[in-house]
Amino acid sequence: MEEMEVPAKRGKREQTKVNNRKAILAAARSIFAELGYGTTTVRDIIRRTDLASGTFYNYFQSKEEVFQALMDANALEVRPHLIETRANARTFEDLIEGTFRVFFDYLARDRGAFEVLRSNAGAIRVRMDTPEIVAGFDELQVDIEKAISDGLLEPVNASYLTAAAVGMAFEIGDRMLAQEEADVEGAVKFATSLIMGGVVKLSNPDSP
Repeated sequence: MEEMEVPAKRGKREQTKVNNRKAILAAARSIFAELGYGTTTVRDIIRRTDLASGTFYNYFQSKEEVFQALMDANALEVRPHLIETRANARTFEDLIEGTFRVFFDYLARDRGAFEVLRSNAGAIRVRMDTPEIVAGFDELQVDIEKAISDGLLEPVNASYLTAAAVGMAFEIGDRMLAQEEADVEGAVKFATSLIMGGVVKLSNPDSP
């Protein structure tokens, strides 16, 4: 008869798996920020941990998978706050302003996360289709579409507007963090004004 696994041993093994994965992601985050995605190798990541190469491949098959996991981890951290903020918005301007504020606050609090984004711009442009990031974009578009259906926003192309807001968030966030002290409120006001001004023009194309 096969001996049943002791729960305590199973729990310890599961915790070890969690710790190993965290160690790999922490090492990868550091290396990607230092060397850039293109230069980094799996060997570089492994050397930054105390793990054997075989252990690494129990969790990830390539640096691409590690990078995707990092992008998804960032999205998982910020998405719940974005969802809550937009759910409480009473106007479309509240929705947009709240979205930018949550994102810029996150960047200012965790510069390390954005350093990975900044130093790996080329990789990001071809890896924005990770599950959590795509889900975040979809949620913003759904909220914009709802704002239109609720009469909070004149009919515009929700897909284009989502893309514009996301692109602005990353680019303005980049410039914000380039300053010695991140001006979150300044970035929020600028991005919100730009979106709202554009929406007005899109809704009234013939206006001067």
